[in-house]
Amino acid sequence: MAKVLVVTSGKGGVGKTTSTAALGAALARGGENVVVVDFDVGLRNLDLIMGAERRVVFDLINVVNGDAKLSQALIRDKRLDTLSLLPASQTRDKDALSTEGVDKVVAELKEKFDWVVCDSPAGIERGALLAMRNADVAVVVSNPEVSSVRDSDRIIGILDSKTLRAERGERMEKHLLVTRYDPARASRNEMLKTEDMLEILSIPLLGIIPESEEVLRASNIGAPVTLNNPSSAPARAYFDAARRLKGETVEVVVPLERQGLIGRLFGRRVA
Repeated sequence: MAKVLVVTSGKGGVGKTTSTAALGAALARGGENVVVVDFDVGLRNLDLIMGAERRVVFDLINVVNGDAKLSQALIRDKRLDTLSLLPASQTRDKDALSTEGVDKVVAELKEKFDWVVCDSPAGIERGALLAMRNADVAVVVSNPEVSSVRDSDRIIGILDSKTLRAERGERMEKHLLVTRYDPARASRNEMLKTEDMLEILSIPLLGIIPESEEVLRASNIGAPVTLNNPSSAPARAYFDAARRLKGETVEVVVPLERQGLIGRLFGRRVA
């Protein structure tokens, strides 16, 4: 049965779009048929990170408004046949999205794919509400800092009150994804501890993505980090997170960069 996953946060700049691309690619590499959908109308970036910006002809709003068929707007990834992109419009605003139109497009995507991964804009405005509206699963992305965690707490409240599952009285599966984690800074108490974040947000931990230049390097060349450098520390963390989304039991560790030719650091165990 197809699942709709929303990657969301209250604060901008925490890594939602890079996480959407990385998780989508990790699920696709694991044998799932995946589409990533950009809901950040007017400020689209998912096509850049997926390396498909020159291939965008039609977008989500074209499909919602009936100006193009879904098959015309979907862009199949050049590296993985099981990964596709539905881009956002760069010239329209979020008011061009209708609730009925989004519901119809998501329903059609669920017939074609195993996972529909929605990249939500930051905050709680219309685009974000539409991105999470049809979700079965939510990944709440947060940096280990107070303002990011506080905004994530607000988003959890929205997920529990303004989605279709909430309207039906059903519980949404929610997970915390901690990004830009620096073990050295954490050891000096310069950022929030993961256990403190979990205590505040009260949702299960999906994974901890370490701070790494590999994420930026992959984004700059137009590739999810899980495709560009699968053996890197952040990629391994995303692969583990994708396995947990599929229901596998995988111990949460903080992967560390491998050093030297034969040196291998397996990561720090998280209590």
